[in-house]
Amino acid sequence: MIELVWRFLVGGVVVSSFAMLGDVLRPKSFAGLFSAAPSVALATIGLTIHINGKRFAAQEAKTMLLGAAAFLVYAVLVSFVLRRYRPGALKATIALLPVWFAAALGSWLLLAGRR
Repeated sequence: MIELVWRFLVGGVVVSSFAMLGDVLRPKSFAGLFSAAPSVALATIGLTIHINGKRFAAQEAKTMLLGAAAFLVYAVLVSFVLRRYRPGALKATIALLPVWFAAALGSWLLLAGRR
């Protein structure tokens, strides 16, 4: 239970810090780089190092990188489909969610096979 409280506290502080940094930066579109996901990842890695050690945190960081790469594939494909076929943002993002899942699962299976 105490670990969960620490996660909320550290995550909140880190997310708030990145939100303030994003608010200061110009242009506002650039500020989106400092949204919640990277700051939550940093807070999670910091807590994981503290609780489980550096080796475990390194493995967790690898899976975070794979998830980010899978999201990049998804985002590029959604952008392409939106520009090419103009289906509407909601339709495109929901329809292509399996691509994100497949890319994340596939890269995770490749990483798991290398151990």
